[in-house]
Amino acid sequence: MDPIQMVDLKKQYLFIKKEVDNALEEVFSSSAFINGPVVHEFQNNLEAYLNVKHVIPCANGTDALQIALMGLDLKPGDEVITADFTFAATVEVIALLKLTPVLVDVDPHTFNICPDEVERAITPKTKAIIPVHLFGQVAPMEPLLKLAEKHNLFLIEDNAQGMGAVYTFSDGTRAKTGTMGTVGTTSFFPSKNLGAYGDGGALFTNDDQLAHTLRGVVNHGMYKRYYHDVVGVNSRLDSLQAAVLKVKLKYLDFYNERRKEAALRYSQLLKDHPHIETPKRSSDCDSHVYHQYTLRIKNGKRDDLLSYLNQKNIPCGVYYPVPLHLQKAYFNETASESQYAVTNRLVDEVISLPMHSELSKDQIEYITSAVIEFFR
Repeated sequence: MDPIQMVDLKKQYLFIKKEVDNALEEVFSSSAFINGPVVHEFQNNLEAYLNVKHVIPCANGTDALQIALMGLDLKPGDEVITADFTFAATVEVIALLKLTPVLVDVDPHTFNICPDEVERAITPKTKAIIPVHLFGQVAPMEPLLKLAEKHNLFLIEDNAQGMGAVYTFSDGTRAKTGTMGTVGTTSFFPSKNLGAYGDGGALFTNDDQLAHTLRGVVNHGMYKRYYHDVVGVNSRLDSLQAAVLKVKLKYLDFYNERRKEAALRYSQLLKDHPHIETPKRSSDCDSHVYHQYTLRIKNGKRDDLLSYLNQKNIPCGVYYPVPLHLQKAYFNETASESQYAVTNRLVDEVISLPMHSELSKDQIEYITSAVIEFFR
């Protein structure tokens, strides 16, 4: 059995090595390293994959969130509601733009933002909601979209962990994550389901005017060279990363299916264990692309399990060990801990096992055997 990796990027690269190497050589030969033809080709291919009118590439996923907020022309003091249980980038950009982050609790089984908590948090100052498709599981978009429409709010999808997941509405219509709100954002960090070989990001929207604004924001506010029409930033996806992503996009559904197969195998081997809650999923599994495979350990021994698995040379992670509302940078002394009851439990219970498209059955069986052995 090969050594177990949390994410095995080397093995993934070897599977597509010839295509990636050829794509990179084309960029080197053309020397069009910034805004080269391959960036536009990747953009067009991603628009077709997502069935969205506009993809705006940028330098990374955090920039994508910031640019989305800039493009919506929010003002200092405007409130933006997002989940307390997520990576800091989501709230970081809100604070950076002098907006007011409003953190709410999440669903204990999906880990995603809870619509009832969102509705309770809406005030006259609320201007936007940012749901995060956490760990690859689609957030509850239908009720969130209804709330956004009812209160005239923007809805910004943080799709950094959910690329390729599909949401099914109550009328049977389906849409890919990142395409349902006012604007969607993503990261192409190497470990993502669709990852580059460096940093990268993108925004998605069906709004023509917003797309025009965002294209200016990513390029110093320019539509014509040296003419700055809006306040912008320098955030571009370089051609080398676009070349890699263009190749890997062709395999995204295959990668996601392999992740689902691995997740189903994990869950089958760990099912009905009294101390373990496996990830919740819908019956067709399309709504979860398993950026992480995250368990809840219900007997208070999560940290002991973490140490035990590390001793067995099984990598694992805790995403996330501290809620955003308790982080020094975002601490809110007026908040009541009762507002975050679920998040406060999750940070003590969650543990993510290795998850990637190269996991073998032998590796999964070894990992799950070690987890079960720990509880004996």
